[in-house]
Amino acid sequence: MSVVVRPLALSDLADLLAVQLACYGEGFVESGEVFARRLASPANCSLVLVQGGAVCAYLAAYRSVRGKVTPLHGDFEAAAEPDTLYLHDMAVSPACAGQGLARTLLQPLWAQAAAEGLRHTALVSVQGTQPYWQRHGYALQVLHDAEQRARVASYGDGAVYMARALWESGWPAGCDKQRVAMTRQ
Repeated sequence: MSVVVRPLALSDLADLLAVQLACYGEGFVESGEVFARRLASPANCSLVLVQGGAVCAYLAAYRSVRGKVTPLHGDFEAAAEPDTLYLHDMAVSPACAGQGLARTLLQPLWAQAAAEGLRHTALVSVQGTQPYWQRHGYALQVLHDAEQRARVASYGDGAVYMARALWESGWPAGCDKQRVAMTRQ
């Protein structure tokens, strides 16, 4: 079955919301209006994965600065001098789990961010996903700014801020060099 990774578009929002609800439940669902505002942000670089003609995964991301957190239901705020790829939300439909689709979304975005000169990637880990992100090289980071700690707290108990260097040994950490070359052709 063919897999296509492309920029997230307004026409994808209904499908994105269905994937989001299936993965997170109502407590973490962010509205279509919030996603529409994010798509309008000049910092936006979100992706969607389409398999067999259906949206089955997405990665909401944008260019930011290390240590800055987007709160739950918050907008993507453009930074004057971005240095970080911020991964706000990634979800794969439960029906498509276990196929490596998350990695298929992450790798081209890591490569694009590195090519743009971003040095870091960061996220807020929720719902027990910390071990998953640690396997990709992310580590817990202490936030010294009270406002940013409050933004992390908007995600509920167990939410933690994690970051890592985008480049290690010339290629994005955890990235398969050959696969990235193939996705860029």
